[in-house]
Amino acid sequence: MMTLANKITLSRAALSIVMFLFILMPFAWARLVATLIFIVAASTDWVDGKIARQTNTITPFGAIVDPFVDKILVSAALFAFVGIKELDVPVWAVFFILLRELMISTLRVIAALEGKVMAAERWGKFKTVIQMTTVGLIFFVLDVYHLIGLTSGCARRFFTITFYTLQQLPYAMTAIAAVITWISAVSYLKNNWELLEKSWGINACKK
Repeated sequence: MMTLANKITLSRAALSIVMFLFILMPFAWARLVATLIFIVAASTDWVDGKIARQTNTITPFGAIVDPFVDKILVSAALFAFVGIKELDVPVWAVFFILLRELMISTLRVIAALEGKVMAAERWGKFKTVIQMTTVGLIFFVLDVYHLIGLTSGCARRFFTITFYTLQQLPYAMTAIAAVITWISAVSYLKNNWELLEKSWGINACKK
């Protein structure tokens, strides 16, 4: 029977898809809803881990799928943001983030084939925090932009000034997230290099 923590993890994957679809809708209300969905989905990342530890139901499935679902949540948001010209999210940064995630996910699969579970590292956890923070801040900028059209008078002036003040934030934060994401990739590769060598058959050739 699937544990409660794993069910919550999978629910985060489902919420990621719903969030992605709402971001794509060119309506202020839809993107505000997408923001709420992201907040709920991101909070489940903390909830499922806490439940798994408190109930002693940490499973190999959860250890592998939990970080993978985090990647789905972040990637879904960034993919959608790229298509919103007002945000100016850099495509190159999103590409390098996705490239790293695919690479480390492949490394996790290799570890699983060797009967090992690749634990999350400090840099990996920090990377996830930075990515989640980046997505949250971009949502904030997007919501401020839409609030310009939903308000009038002094409120509209306030949101207009706020938006133009924060307009460069999505580009800067995504670029920073890409750099930190690749620093974490180097850390994972360095600490699991022997595993890669074994999968390539290098050790076997040396004997």
